[in-house]
Amino acid sequence: MSEEEEVRATVLVIDDDEVHAESLADALEIDGYACRLAGSGEAGLDLIGEEQFDAVLTDLVMRGKTGLEVLAEVKQLKPDLPVLLITGHATVESAVDAMRRGAEDYLQKPVNLGELRAKLRKAVDRARLARRNLELEAENVELQRQIDKRFGFEGILGHSPQMQRVFEILGQVSPKVVTVLVLGESGTGKELIARAIHLNSPRAKENFVAVNCAALTEGLIESELFGHTRGAFTGAVTDKKGRIAFADKGTLFLDEVGDMPLATQAKLLRVLEAREVTQVGGNETQDVDIRLIAATNHDLHQAVAEGRFRADLLFRLQVVTIQLPPLRDRAGDTPLLIEHFVRELSEEHQRGVRGISPEARALLVRYRWPGNVRELRNAIENMVLLARGDLLSVDDVPESIKGADGAGVGAGGGLDLAGRSLEEVERALIAANLSLMEGNRQKTAKVLGIGERTLYRKIKEYGLQ
Repeated sequence: MSEEEEVRATVLVIDDDEVHAESLADALEIDGYACRLAGSGEAGLDLIGEEQFDAVLTDLVMRGKTGLEVLAEVKQLKPDLPVLLITGHATVESAVDAMRRGAEDYLQKPVNLGELRAKLRKAVDRARLARRNLELEAENVELQRQIDKRFGFEGILGHSPQMQRVFEILGQVSPKVVTVLVLGESGTGKELIARAIHLNSPRAKENFVAVNCAALTEGLIESELFGHTRGAFTGAVTDKKGRIAFADKGTLFLDEVGDMPLATQAKLLRVLEAREVTQVGGNETQDVDIRLIAATNHDLHQAVAEGRFRADLLFRLQVVTIQLPPLRDRAGDTPLLIEHFVRELSEEHQRGVRGISPEARALLVRYRWPGNVRELRNAIENMVLLARGDLLSVDDVPESIKGADGAGVGAGGGLDLAGRSLEEVERALIAANLSLMEGNRQKTAKVLGIGERTLYRKIKEYGLQ
C-alpha cells in the first residue's frame, strides 16, 4: 500500500472564496485526499450533518457563520472531528482562542502546502486512532456481553454443566415473585446469586436489603429485622425502622439463615404468613410486600431433625432451591474465573496487568480452593497488587497455594493433578479446556491466555486431539 493510500481521507473545505477553496482542494486531491467544498459555514454544517468526514478545513473570516462559529457547532455535533482553521487575519490572540475552543491546528494565508499536508495528515491520523479506539471499546463491550451470555448470568461466570443448570434456574425464577433458598459452601457466591435474582426481577428498581444472620446476636437480630420503638429496651432512645420494612416492595436477603435463633424464626414466619411486621416493643403493624431470598451453608433438614430450625419455616423458604457447587467440583470453570478476575482487578486497581502465564494458571487450577470463588478472587487480587511485571507468573502465586498439600482438583472437576509434574498439569489443563470448548482452538487459547500458535504447538507437543 502506498503512502498516499495510507493517508487517504475525506476532507470538507469551507471557504466563501471559491477560487481559494478549489486551489486547496486540487492540491489535496493530488495527495490522495477526497475533498468536498462548501461556500459558507451554514452549507458546511449541513454537509457535516449528512455525511462522514475525516477532517474539516475552514476559513476563519467568512460571510455568515465565521470559522469559530463553525468550530463551535462541529464540537457539539461531532466532538472527535478535527477542524483546522485558515485565515489571512492571523493574530496571536485569534490563534490562542481557536486552539482553546478545540481547533486541531491553525494556518495562515497564503497557505504553505507542505505545512498543510503535514498538519492535515497528523489530524487525520489522530482522528482515525481515536475512532479505532472507540470501535475497539465497543467491540470489547460486545465481546464481554457475548461471553456473559455464553458463560454467565449477571457477572456470575461458569461453563460447567452445574453452573449452566444454575443459570437456567435463575432465568426461570428471577421474573417471578417466589421465595428462593440458595445452598452452598462459604465463598460460592450465594449473595451474588441473590443480587442477580433481584436485578433481573420486576423489583430491580426497589431496595435489595441484605442481613447476615450469623453476624448478629439474638437480641440484636430482632431489632435489625423488625425495628423497635423508643424505650423498647435499654438503649432504645429513638424509634428504629427494621430491615424488613426497608425491603418493602423490594427484596430481603437473609444470609446464613440457618444461624437464626428459633424465637426469631417464629416471628419471621409470622411476617411471611401475615405479610405484616410489628416493631419490637410496639403494637401497631405495618403491611409489607417483600420477596425473600435466603441462603445458608448448613443442612437445614439436619437442623430441623436436631430441633435447631423450624420445619414450617423451611417449607416456606424452599419454594425454589438453588444448590451452588463448590469450585473444586467445577474445575473447568477455574480458568474462566481466573481470566475474568485478572482483567477486573487489574482495571480496579489500575495495575496494568495484561494476563497470567500458563504455568501460574496451572498452579491455580491445581489448587482445591476450600474458600471457593471468594478465595480465588482474593488470591488473584493479592497477585495483581504485588505483581512484579505486567504478566502474572509463578513467582506471584501466594506461597500458601504453591505449597498446599493435596492440591489436585477434587472429584467432579475431571482433573486429578496431585503429585504430577508441571508438564503433566499443563497437558491436563489444555486437554480439559479443549474438551470444554468443544475443540475450538481460538476459544481455548483465549481462556488459557495464550496465542493460537502456542496452543497449536502445545497440542502437537503433547499429542492431543
